[in-house]
Amino acid sequence: MYFYSSKENQFYPYELKKDYINAGSWPDDGIDVNDDVYSEFVSNIPPKGKVRIAGDDGLPAWGDIPPPTQEERIRQAEAEKQQLMFRAREKIAPLQDAVDLEIATEAERLALNEWRKHRVMLNRIDCTMALDIKWPKQPKTK
Repeated sequence: MYFYSSKENQFYPYELKKDYINAGSWPDDGIDVNDDVYSEFVSNIPPKGKVRIAGDDGLPAWGDIPPPTQEERIRQAEAEKQQLMFRAREKIAPLQDAVDLEIATEAERLALNEWRKHRVMLNRIDCTMALDIKWPKQPKTK
């Protein structure tokens, strides 16, 4: 048997109630739930696009995952930008080596210019405009 706190959206095993009380963390709200309810909401993977929430009846329920906040979108855009910049650096390095060593083919010179332009365009991306970003396409070079 478990105790479910809708305020905390957490399950608490009754076997540990004394420990929670001693730590001052036993919730003052809650409902007794059986092992089946606990298993559904803790042991199982949530349905696609869902997250555990406290239902209006005080019991756990599945609710829609909320859309990301603007701050989360900015962080996602920054991570995407870093990943794309890393890929561009990986592509540029050997091409630049070939040019520096004066052994680059014409195709390598062209590829280097395309990847460098791509990197510049990535660098100009303003991640605070996360919803409106137009990511530059990667060059179609080897």
